Amino acid sequence: MISFAELGVEKNILDAIEELGFVKPMPVQEEVIPQLIQKVSGDIVALAQTGTGKTAAFGLPIIQNTQTNKNHVQYLILSPTRELCVQIADDLISFSKYKKGVKVAAVFGGSSMERQIKMIKQGAQIISATPGRLLDLIKRKAVKLSKIDTVILDEADEMLNMGFRDELEAILQNTPEHKNTLLFSATMPKEVLAISKNYMHDPIEITIGKKNVGAENVKHEYYMVHAKDRYLALKRIADYYPEIYGIIFCRTRKETQEVADMLIKDGYNADSLHGDLSQAQRDNVMNKFRIKHLRLLVATDVAARGLDVDNLSHIINYNLPDELEIYTHRSGRTGRAGRTGTSIVIANMREKKKIKDIERLLNKNFELKEIPSGRAICEKQLYHLIDRMEKVVVDYSEIESFLPNIFKKLEWLDREELIKKFVSLEFNRFLAYYKNTKELNAPSDKQSRDRQSREKQPRLDSSEYSRFFINLGKRDNIKPVNIIGMVNDFTGIRDINIGEIEILNNFSFFETDRKYEDDVLKSFRNKERNGREINVEVSEKKKSSKRKKDKSKKKKQTGTNAAPPKKLLRKRRR
Repeated sequence: MISFAELGVEKNILDAIEELGFVKPMPVQEEVIPQLIQKVSGDIVALAQTGTGKTAAFGLPIIQNTQTNKNHVQYLILSPTRELCVQIADDLISFSKYKKGVKVAAVFGGSSMERQIKMIKQGAQIISATPGRLLDLIKRKAVKLSKIDTVILDEADEMLNMGFRDELEAILQNTPEHKNTLLFSATMPKEVLAISKNYMHDPIEITIGKKNVGAENVKHEYYMVHAKDRYLALKRIADYYPEIYGIIFCRTRKETQEVADMLIKDGYNADSLHGDLSQAQRDNVMNKFRIKHLRLLVATDVAARGLDVDNLSHIINYNLPDELEIYTHRSGRTGRAGRTGTSIVIANMREKKKIKDIERLLNKNFELKEIPSGRAICEKQLYHLIDRMEKVVVDYSEIESFLPNIFKKLEWLDREELIKKFVSLEFNRFLAYYKNTKELNAPSDKQSRDRQSREKQPRLDSSEYSRFFINLGKRDNIKPVNIIGMVNDFTGIRDINIGEIEILNNFSFFETDRKYEDDVLKSFRNKERNGREINVEVSEKKKSSKRKKDKSKKKKQTGTNAAPPKKLLRKRRR
C-alpha cells in the first residue's frame, strides 16, 4: 500500500493531512500528485467521479509548490458554484496549516467584492474562484493573472452545463500562454473536449474507472408508481430507511419548494435548496444539512452543484433529469470516499425507456423494487427503535436521583406490559398512518393494459364527452399518447374513456367522459411538463362535422371559387 510520503508529499503537509484523517491515497491522488509535484508533464485531463478525492489530488501539490516568498497569483482554481469554491479554499487552508506563508483567497458572487479584492492585494498566491465573479474582478483590473503558473478547472462539465463557457474562455485568454492547465471532470462531453483542444497542449489523460459511468459503490434502484402517487412513494421510501441522509432531486424550483414544504408539514427533518433562496438562506440550509440537523435536502440540480457532503446514504430522483449525464452527477454524490450508497428513481411507465437509456450510459443494471408496504415499514421502524434503545448510553449520574420515583410509579407493570407500552408510545403514529394504506406499485404491463381497455371501451355519444383546452402543443413535442398518459397518471383512473384529441402548434384540445370532468380539472392543477406550468380548462364543444361541411359547401357555392355545375363535371369526365 503506497503512502502520501512515497508520492512525494513533504513533511509539513503530511502532518496537516494526518490530522484531517488522511490514511492512504485514493486512486486519483496516486495518479495526479506525483505528476504535479515533480512537474513531469504539462497539461492533464483527469476524469473521475465527484467524491473521489480530486481536491487533495491537485491541492496538496500546489500547496507544496507555492513560492511563499512571492506575493502574486501563482495558481488559479475555477469551480462552478460558491459552495464548491469555498470548500476548495477551506481545504487548501487546512492542507497548508504547517506551511507558513501560503495565502488562499476565495472569490465568488454574493459576498463582499471589496473584501475579496483586499485579500488578493495582501498577496494571495492561490485563488479559488467562480467564473462570473473572477471575470468581474479582471474587468475592474483588481486581479492580475499574467504570472499564473497553473490553472485548474474543477468540475469542468458542470461549469459548461451551467453556461459558463464564455466566461471560461475570457478568463483563459487573460492567462499566459506558457502555463499548465489541469482539467478535472466527471464526464467528457463534446464541450469539455473542445476546451481541452483549444486551451491545452498535448494533455495526458488520467481516467479513474470508466468514462461517463457512475461511482462503483452506488447501487441503482427504481420504483414504478403512478405519477399522482409520487409523493406518497417518496414518504414510504424515506420511512423504510430510518437512518436516511440524502438529497431528493426535483426538476423545478416550484416543485422543490412544494415537496420540501409537504415533508416538513408531515414531520420530516427536511428543507429546500433552489435558486429563489438568498445566499444567507442557502448557507443556513447547507450548514444544517452538513451537521445532520436536516436528514433530507430537496434540491434542484443547479442549486446542488458543487455541494461537498461525503457521507450521503441515498440520492432520490423525484424526477429523472432531462439530460441523462446529469443522472451520473446526481448518483455520484453518494457512495463517496469508499463508502456505499443507493441511488433511487421514482418513475412512471412513460419514463421506463429513460431508465434503459441510463443503464446503457452507465453500463449498470437498475433493480426494480416494490414500494414498501405499510407492514414492512412498521417492522423496519420498530426494529430500528429497539436497536437505538439497546445501544443508548445511560448517564446514571444524571438520572439516578429520578429513578426511585420512576421505579415506584411503574412497579405495577410487569416486564412484557412495560415493553408493549414503551413500543406503542413511540410507534403508534406509524401504526395508525399505515394501517389501511393503499398499494402504490404501478403494474409493469400498465401501458398494454391501458391500450387494451381503451380498445374495449364503447364509443360514447358526443354529448357524453367534456372537451378540454390544454396549453401544450406541437412546439412542446406533445402527441396524443402524451395527453392520454397525463390523464391516466394525474387522475389515477385507468378506465376513463378518451375521445377526440386535436394537437395544434401552441395548444391542444382533448375529450374525456363527461362524468370525470371534475377529476380531470383537479388532477391537472399545479402540474408541470419540462418546467412549464400546465393549464387545463373546459372548452366549448367542437361544432359537428356535418354543420361544418354544410357551411363550407354553402361558402364555396356563393364565393368566386364556387364549384362548377354537375353537367359540366359530367362533360369533363367523358
